[in-house]
Amino acid sequence: MAICRSVLIMTGTKFHADLIIAARLALVVVGVLAVTGLNAGAAGSALSKPDQECLGCHSVKGLEKKLANGETLSLHVEEPAFSKSVHNMIGCAVCHRNIALEPHPPLKTQIASIRENSLALTKVCQTCHAAIFKLYEGSIHATLLRDGNPGAPICTDCHSPHAVMPKAAYDAATGTPCSRCHGPIFNAYAGSVHGQAALVCSNCHRAHDVSPATTGDQLKSACLGCHQGALATHQTWLPNSGRHFDAVSCPACHSPAARRKVDLRLYDNVAQQRVAEKAGVPQFESRARSADAKGAGLDAMALQSLLREFNREGIDNRTTLRGRLEVSTGVEAHQLARSTQAIRDCAKCHQQGAEPFQSVTVSIVGPDGRPLRYGAQQEVLNSMISVDSVGGFYAIGGTRIKLLDMLLALALLIGVGVPAGHLTVAWLFRRYAKKIGGKEDS
Repeated sequence: MAICRSVLIMTGTKFHADLIIAARLALVVVGVLAVTGLNAGAAGSALSKPDQECLGCHSVKGLEKKLANGETLSLHVEEPAFSKSVHNMIGCAVCHRNIALEPHPPLKTQIASIRENSLALTKVCQTCHAAIFKLYEGSIHATLLRDGNPGAPICTDCHSPHAVMPKAAYDAATGTPCSRCHGPIFNAYAGSVHGQAALVCSNCHRAHDVSPATTGDQLKSACLGCHQGALATHQTWLPNSGRHFDAVSCPACHSPAARRKVDLRLYDNVAQQRVAEKAGVPQFESRARSADAKGAGLDAMALQSLLREFNREGIDNRTTLRGRLEVSTGVEAHQLARSTQAIRDCAKCHQQGAEPFQSVTVSIVGPDGRPLRYGAQQEVLNSMISVDSVGGFYAIGGTRIKLLDMLLALALLIGVGVPAGHLTVAWLFRRYAKKIGGKEDS
């Protein structure tokens, strides 16, 4: 039987030294390929003799290793897939340099679990893909990993190490690898206008530095990146378009079948960003529950109490609320329809008892970048006590705070009435003066 090399990863000082050697070897190999003009496509099925020796055993289906925790680690490598992969041109030895030809087989390497093995493999990836790792470290996926989430995606969850394909070969129809974890969202997306146009997830969410979708302006920027003339187009028919773009998410109008809600976001006026909870110092949940004594959701008084808690130290009114109209779930956010089907009826929001304003949450950015939400009563949008809640969000006709509508209408009447009254009185005075002057002359 041909000599085999294992896909197992060892740890320790020697392992890290081997990784450095492997990285250097990879650079040499890539340099040689660049000089000779070879590419992944040309490599095709041209497996080297050492790689053929490895696959002599590892291409056999059913080859596996029993781990100490009872799991079974597959050692099988699909030869056709590896032959077409981008790693074909560097071969087995670059990533598995720590595996000696002898004594192999059998191997006595101890591996705690499949997950531990995958985590070790990511260190191998990092030796060649340092720039990609830097992006990944700032992502929500990496944050979940640091928090100890066992389902946090790592390199081998998205990229099969023996079948890594070029980006151009990504299969938009199956959604691999995103659909493995985000199945319901991908299924909804597949039927949307973007899914039908064969756009892939990374077009909006980026591939490695994935950030939480409901925080920041990343997705809004992604929308405007493709739809650059969107604001100008909306200005032809939508009053106060800029305000709508700031306070209304794109799916709120472009996913017409979605349920909508108002999210009141705690905002730091000094730092000019959303308030974020510090890691290891949970405050939002406890403060919200303390303010919501009845457990029925924050009412107007409770909302003010919560704001006072966040403003207790430092500058008064540093923390305020900024409202945003958005869809209720991530699935609905991906059910985008064609522009001709988007909501264009102002009465959908600007009428008494409008559906989007019946569901209200208050939110803060959590330590991992995802929002932490707490329910609020619908009445907080109608009460003068919670007038801060409409900062940057109020529009006349929204019928949320009646007194503001009345005050604005009164201001308009005064603004128009006073000058008109002044002109009328001046005209009457001149007419009266002229009339008196005429009598005196006679």
